[in-house]
Amino acid sequence: MALSARLDLRQSQNLVMTPQLQQAIKLLQFNNLELNEFVEAEIEQNPLLERNDGDGPATLEALEADNLAAYDKAIEGEAVPGAAADSGWDEAPDGPDTMDRTSAESLPATGDDPGDSDYDNNWSSASVEEADPSLSPTLGSWESAGSGGGRGGGEDMPGLEETVRQNKTLREHLLEQVSLDIARPDERIIAADLLDSLDDAGYYTGELQDVAERLVCPLDAVEAVLGKLQSLDPPGIFARTLSECLALQLKDRNRLDPAIQALLDNLPLLAKRDMQGLLKVCGVDAEDMTEMIEEIRSLNPKPGLAFEPDNSEAMVPDVLVRPAPNGTWIVELNPDTLPRVLVNNAYLSQVSRAPKHKSDREYLSECHQSANWLVRSLHQRATTILKVAGEIVRQQDGFFQNGVQYLRPLVLRDIAAAIEMHESTVSRVTSNKFMATPRGIYELKYFFTSAIASSAGGDALSAEAVRFKIKKLIDEEPPTKVLSDDRIVEILRGDGVDIARRTIAKYREAMKIPSSVQRRREKSMRI
Repeated sequence: MALSARLDLRQSQNLVMTPQLQQAIKLLQFNNLELNEFVEAEIEQNPLLERNDGDGPATLEALEADNLAAYDKAIEGEAVPGAAADSGWDEAPDGPDTMDRTSAESLPATGDDPGDSDYDNNWSSASVEEADPSLSPTLGSWESAGSGGGRGGGEDMPGLEETVRQNKTLREHLLEQVSLDIARPDERIIAADLLDSLDDAGYYTGELQDVAERLVCPLDAVEAVLGKLQSLDPPGIFARTLSECLALQLKDRNRLDPAIQALLDNLPLLAKRDMQGLLKVCGVDAEDMTEMIEEIRSLNPKPGLAFEPDNSEAMVPDVLVRPAPNGTWIVELNPDTLPRVLVNNAYLSQVSRAPKHKSDREYLSECHQSANWLVRSLHQRATTILKVAGEIVRQQDGFFQNGVQYLRPLVLRDIAAAIEMHESTVSRVTSNKFMATPRGIYELKYFFTSAIASSAGGDALSAEAVRFKIKKLIDEEPPTKVLSDDRIVEILRGDGVDIARRTIAKYREAMKIPSSVQRRREKSMRI
């Protein structure tokens, strides 16, 4: 066969993930902390971006109303105030229609979403509108209301930053006591060395022999200093074991006797709820044993944590749900988790008037394009979250009206079909997002539960509702008639729930409820 060169024309289709699409998908699955970090980084890098934080809940009308008039003028060929003529940014397409209502049952089903497979790069040109400031006064309005022209309480009142209370750390609290209670310099040196091996919970984690060798002092002297440190506040500090920590607290209360000391020496039996074995080793009756156990439960197993700052982040909901006067539910976005970012077109127009090189024009055009895309991505993310949350509220109306027992089975596919979005989009939206409701704060994933068939052939029940029924039955069981797993199965089947005994055991263990044998032992000791 002879070799020859030729030209072929072929047609094929493939799905390309553009950088803008990848950014939109990433924004969709961010939680509020990650989103704010990302926005702050973009504002630092892009001189055309600026924050425009407002107050008040964000609804769909607020999300889709901002800048629509300006973009409509741009589409019709009119000049947009503040826009640069040579920015290199193409004019935006039409934005989506605005919504008429914000109640859960009136949210539309649309398919424009960054996670859908049929994405066409046509983002809404609307940005996030600043909500009505009258709904919640801002810090600036609060400050201007004061008589001091910047401080709410007058000129002689301290500033807000000056009133922040500085909590003492555990080490600072102990050093103050060491300087007062330990006078000898050599003992203070030993105490400082012991203090370096104290963990956050207040336990001593080092070895006394190592301290004695390191400081070249007798082991008895180190033990004597440790005894003095164990008498400091809070009670139980510098303990080496849990048993010693609890004993120090009981000693501080003058409640450490041989019987309760024997109980502390056999904490594994207490963990196993072996009451007969505890009665034998402690030499007391059932009534005294119950009192000792209750006293141990009142102690603090980690006394040092009270002096450490709480580094856990507060759970801030992304969606707010409140009842409407007509009996429906109003679904809003939390303004505290919704960054409002605007494109500074006035600054762009100002810098565009000055003569500049081609590289400068390209840089400004790139910044303008990136800024507009980020604004639209944030708007689309907020709109998608609101649609998904609204549909969840609509389908779980029984839960919001009557409680957990009315939670119905729900999967991602149900929400995706109702709002005409891809199932993966719903999954990204519901990950690490929280909803504040009149019944508490719940993760959006909480409302998706598997179905348990009904024995009577009726509607299936939610697994979460079945767990609620199991817990309620166990909480209400009398001490003389503890319910076994088989008995719970019979009761639930009488209520129309078709469930197996192993499922009961799995749900019970997940809720950390002991078995019927262990519950019978505990309740028999309290009678």
